[in-house]
Amino acid sequence: MSDIPSNKPYLIRALHQWCTDFGFTPFMAVFVDSRVEVPMEFVKNNEIVLNLSLEACHQLALENDWISFQARFGGVPRKIMVPVTHVLAIYAKENGQGMSFPFDPAQVKDLHVADKMDAPSEKPKTARPSLTIVK
Repeated sequence: MSDIPSNKPYLIRALHQWCTDFGFTPFMAVFVDSRVEVPMEFVKNNEIVLNLSLEACHQLALENDWISFQARFGGVPRKIMVPVTHVLAIYAKENGQGMSFPFDPAQVKDLHVADKMDAPSEKPKTARPSLTIVK
């Protein structure tokens, strides 16, 4: 049964669709490390919350392994790349309804091993991840 792919990307897409269909603003909380491409000046405690609304995102791609889009931060367009493994939660901004996902730091370490084989990268941050309850 270990060959069955994760249901996480499917749940993320479903909750994004639910938010969009009912006029809610989909927000996504992300654990940030060297694999995540986001504006680092907005990262706090190795986390960032991103607005995934159709108005805020351009070229949004919710794929099985990666979530990517372009968005403006302080008026400057930026490319965002998030591994699905790093998504901590997706929820509606207006009412907090959505889903959080278990986060396994060991899974992140495995990804860093793969990164080192692909290309040299900076050392991963050693700060412990922290989850925040979003209501």
